[in-house]
Amino acid sequence: MTAKILICDLIGLRLTKNGRPDFSEAKAHIERRGGIFHDGPHDIASPLDAGRLHFFYQPELSTREELIAAAGSGQYDAVIAAATFLPTETVFPLGGVRIGAGTGNMGSSSWGGGSGVGGSAPLMNTPGINSRATAQMAMKALLKVRPDLPVDKLNALVASGDFDTGKQLREFPTEKLEGQRLSIIGYGNIGRELAKLGRAFCMRVVIHAREHHREWIESEGYDYAPTVVDAARKADALSVHVGLGAFDEATGRYANADLIGDEALEAMNPGSILINYDRGELVDVQALRRALSSGRVAHAAIDADLFRDANTGALSGPMLPYLALVEEYGARLELLPHAAADTDHPSRVAGAKQAVDQIFDAIERKRIHNLKGSLPEGYFDAGPQLPDTIGVVSPSKVKELAETGENLLRLVEDAKVFTRFWESLVAAAEEDRKDIVTSQALSMVKAANSLALRIREFGLDGPYLD
Repeated sequence: MTAKILICDLIGLRLTKNGRPDFSEAKAHIERRGGIFHDGPHDIASPLDAGRLHFFYQPELSTREELIAAAGSGQYDAVIAAATFLPTETVFPLGGVRIGAGTGNMGSSSWGGGSGVGGSAPLMNTPGINSRATAQMAMKALLKVRPDLPVDKLNALVASGDFDTGKQLREFPTEKLEGQRLSIIGYGNIGRELAKLGRAFCMRVVIHAREHHREWIESEGYDYAPTVVDAARKADALSVHVGLGAFDEATGRYANADLIGDEALEAMNPGSILINYDRGELVDVQALRRALSSGRVAHAAIDADLFRDANTGALSGPMLPYLALVEEYGARLELLPHAAADTDHPSRVAGAKQAVDQIFDAIERKRIHNLKGSLPEGYFDAGPQLPDTIGVVSPSKVKELAETGENLLRLVEDAKVFTRFWESLVAAAEEDRKDIVTSQALSMVKAANSLALRIREFGLDGPYLD
């Protein structure tokens, strides 16, 4: 089948020698799949190779007017986007893929807008691609202020030779992260990756999610909180990762708008940290103002979209309300333009490649991975597709392990060594246990470490989705 696919966002972020973002990896992937890559728009006068998928790269498209002019009359059959907002009037009869989680920017009526409900074309995304990058940036926001060692000041004093460790170091006490409470709202891919980082710093991790996640949250060694306020209570840091939720046409609001309000913020420990690297609308900005004023929140890190009209200079986007806090609380704010998930080159390339694969499957085989919303007639839902070790443990992932050969056999042997040691120790008489520990404990600990490593490598640590 011959089809035209618009790519309206960057599919590589690292700059080439000529200063242009490098799209070569995604281009090569398209060509390996048998597609044709065009660096520029579709020229109506140019003939297309029959039976091939043609990808037209136009990352410079950004405004509503530009997108409607480029794709408002069915010029393209499908689209791949990342941050660019697709107006309702854009037409893509064979589907669209958003690079990353969420689809709030995919406004085309072809699939029924960002919810993907009611349209005749399938809407997809690539969840998990940038989960680790986002979680690492959220952790970086926390590490910037905790522990609160004034590194720049100490560096200046040491560099100038104006410091005596024995006499002056006592003037700089800090609190380490170990033992502090990190509360995470949401048990999706990003929330789980941040939880792992928090645990690596020996923090007490508390997670709020829907009740059906409780079993798995607790199985991974985290504390479960039934409500947002329960999670926030006594939190030293709170990070939100739930998305906006469904849009209510009657109220004109998203289900999770202002999720973090006065009650949650007041439940946190005095001098706590708020991190919102999800959607700006999730936090009640006036409630945050009050929490900053009272000292309940010492620092807030926000990552949200900010747009500026090229003609008038007018600002818009979910970051806009936060700008009103800058004059009074600027030193206690860290504001980013939704950069945490969208500035990592490997993540963007991986997402672009997966989006290309999903487009091929949707157009050539009618198979849909990572469906958002309604499944149009004539298509088959092929289920989720996530990067290795990200997300849930699925039956297909477990079945794939049977084909991993030597590594799987090593996992089996490690499990046997670990199990045999503890079975023999439990069954042994008291006077024999010392000899068993002396002769076998070293092998057991090595096997335990190897087993834990392979469990992580195979992505077997997490919730199981049947």
